[in-house]
Amino acid sequence: MKTDLLIINAKELLTLAGTDSPRIGSEMNELGIIYNGAIVVKEDKIIDVGSTEDIVKKYDNPTKIIDASDKVIMPGFVDPHTHPVFKQTRENEFEMRIKGRSYVEISQSGGGICSSISGVRETSEEELYQLAEKRINKIISNGTTTLEAKSGYGLSMESEIKMLKVIKKLNKNLPIDIISTFLGAHEFPVEYKDDKEKYIDILMNEMMPKIRELKLAEYCDIFTEDHVYNIEQSRRILNRAKELGFKIRMHADEIKPIGGAELAGEIGAVSADHLGAASDKGIKAMRDNGVTAILLPGTIFSLGMKSYARARDMIEAGLAVALATDYNPGSCNCDSMQFVITLACLQMKMTPAEAITASTINAAHSLGLGNNIGSLEIGKKADMLIMDMPSYQYLPYHFGSNNVETVIKNGKVIR
Repeated sequence: MKTDLLIINAKELLTLAGTDSPRIGSEMNELGIIYNGAIVVKEDKIIDVGSTEDIVKKYDNPTKIIDASDKVIMPGFVDPHTHPVFKQTRENEFEMRIKGRSYVEISQSGGGICSSISGVRETSEEELYQLAEKRINKIISNGTTTLEAKSGYGLSMESEIKMLKVIKKLNKNLPIDIISTFLGAHEFPVEYKDDKEKYIDILMNEMMPKIRELKLAEYCDIFTEDHVYNIEQSRRILNRAKELGFKIRMHADEIKPIGGAELAGEIGAVSADHLGAASDKGIKAMRDNGVTAILLPGTIFSLGMKSYARARDMIEAGLAVALATDYNPGSCNCDSMQFVITLACLQMKMTPAEAITASTINAAHSLGLGNNIGSLEIGKKADMLIMDMPSYQYLPYHFGSNNVETVIKNGKVIR
């Protein structure tokens, strides 16, 4: 049979095949490994997977052959939480934290998210696009083939729409899939610090309806935390988002256990992210209501904190767990899912297999894409990586450099 791409002789082919839902519990250690594996692609889809011996007997004269001897083939990384559209970086705050200032202190003194808002408001759509394009190309080189991207550094109708238009253009022009999320409830803009109810009214009754009308975002997110949006405010905003047809994502219980995880379960959120302070009750509420826990160890690492999310408790409770970079200009300027996997293993005691599962198929399901990406199975998109490493355990073990040799998206080599 004529094919477009045949990859053969992989020392390990990680298929992650076998489930139609996020992997939980012991399933997260099942990578579906085929040794001396091969994979066949026609157009943008996988049409066969198996041992090299069996595959080469069935397919001849492919358009392109790649020999992956002594290498690992795995699904492309799916990064379900990023903030790549911004003007200036905030390395000055990194140094301030080293000298003893906390994230909340910096934020309340005019730094943090608020310091990024003026940059976005004053910068043209075209310049924001060029800056984000450069960043996302680095993300791609580190093996990410699907990306979620949030607004949230504009916090006005005009600037939030500008950011979401940039994300839409990035999705159109770059070779990976970029899913957009509206995060107008990322902070309170300075002009409404003394009238928060006014901004919430604008958010719910002007910004959200307009963004739905323009079809600029599938998801709505919120920063539910003591110093930003409290539980009552978050509940009102998220219920309004649901009424308008948004799917719900949340920044929840990052710093204090204020009940964000519980609210995620109550509201039926697709995901609750961060969760460094999530309670046992919150973990149960998420599990019982099908919420995916998206853990962001890079943020805790960058902030110099110790409050890593309790991944082991979550996995043992049967909660679906995913990983993401939280790439952003302030609290986590990390564009490598590979480094996140290392942190997940070292700081949250996830096994390498669990961390890979969390970065591929579970992350895909958290974006509603698990039936098309996240595993290497017949009929799915041919989104995969050829990794220059001898085994999957090598991925978190060899950190600080890029293990990716080849990035393939929709059946085409893009890096």
